[in-house]
Amino acid sequence: MRYSEDHKAQTHQRIIEEASRLFRRDGVGATGLQPLMKTLGLTHGGFYAHFKSKGELVETALRHSAQQLDAATAEIAAGEAPLAELIRRYLSSAHRASPEEGCPLPTICAELGQRGEASPITDEVINNRLAMLEAGLPGPDAAEQSVLVLSAMVGALLLSRSVSDPDLADRLLQTTRRLLIEQTSAD
Repeated sequence: MRYSEDHKAQTHQRIIEEASRLFRRDGVGATGLQPLMKTLGLTHGGFYAHFKSKGELVETALRHSAQQLDAATAEIAAGEAPLAELIRRYLSSAHRASPEEGCPLPTICAELGQRGEASPITDEVINNRLAMLEAGLPGPDAAEQSVLVLSAMVGALLLSRSVSDPDLADRLLQTTRRLLIEQTSAD
């Protein structure tokens, strides 16, 4: 069977997109190459026609997630009260319930940091978020505030995903959301 010229590029992109989704939802360690490829209707051996290793796929998928996050952030930045809107969307029950579509930081950072496998792409994602937040914060301490805001958002989302009590999960998001919006609007 003959494939179109761009078949390999399309398959490569499908692997990246599915890995990005699964890494955000399940984590890197819990996402095996064989189940990933099977989900796409591909063989485990076919993976190596696209990537040298799982580590290379992790870096590529994380970059893809970061690009998706950049696009979503740019959309929010174009609206009214972009910082408050970003905080609202990030600390929402919809974002909590859909890790595969959201920010890679809560899942990926916790896992890679614990495993001692820090990534320069994670640095890039964090630095881009900090710069975007800093641009939306007033005053001379905007750089420091951006660290606090990002840390609180990622931490609250991670905590809300880790509890079994839905009321507690909502409380973690709602309280952090309210206090961050108040703090960033008061300055």
